[in-house]
Amino acid sequence: MRTVLFAAFAAFLMMAMPSDIQAQDRPASPRGEAATQIGDDWLVVDYGRPILRSRTSIFGEGESYGEGVLANAEVWRAGANKSTRFMTERDLMFGNNHLPAGEYSLFVDLAADGWTLIVSSLAAKNSGREEGPGIWGAYNYTADMDVFRTAMMMTESPMSIDQFSIFFSDVTEQGGALNMAWENTIASVSFMAH
Repeated sequence: MRTVLFAAFAAFLMMAMPSDIQAQDRPASPRGEAATQIGDDWLVVDYGRPILRSRTSIFGEGESYGEGVLANAEVWRAGANKSTRFMTERDLMFGNNHLPAGEYSLFVDLAADGWTLIVSSLAAKNSGREEGPGIWGAYNYTADMDVFRTAMMMTESPMSIDQFSIFFSDVTEQGGALNMAWENTIASVSFMAH
């Protein structure tokens, strides 16, 4: 009987171990994807999804607004780790700004009175140690690679959003909105299919 119990216990431990190991390997800010279609054309955002982990006032207030997430960069990478990437198979219009189909990096200029979305032609690296062109996160960001900047509409969330999220809303054949939400802040920008 003891042998059977020992064997059952050993089998249980062996089954439990992989999930413990997997949980230890999970990144603190896992990658996420937001995707939608307009007709047959895909719009996809690939980004890091940081978690509040009991932090409050993540963006700060007043003169120090945004400093906690900027990590000494000039602009926010709109997520965590690798630069946020936006791929569109269709030309889009963000207000008066034309965005040709292609792949871009997204950044946000954070201010207490409003956010500005930055669409950049900077390439992204998979790590800060990777050689070659491009940047990791928002370190070494330069405005000369901006395709355009546009103001985002700010609203307050009625609940605390624990994990940073990017999502599309109100999508039709004519366009939609790109949204970013974290803690009590939701920032949105509309776009039209072109």
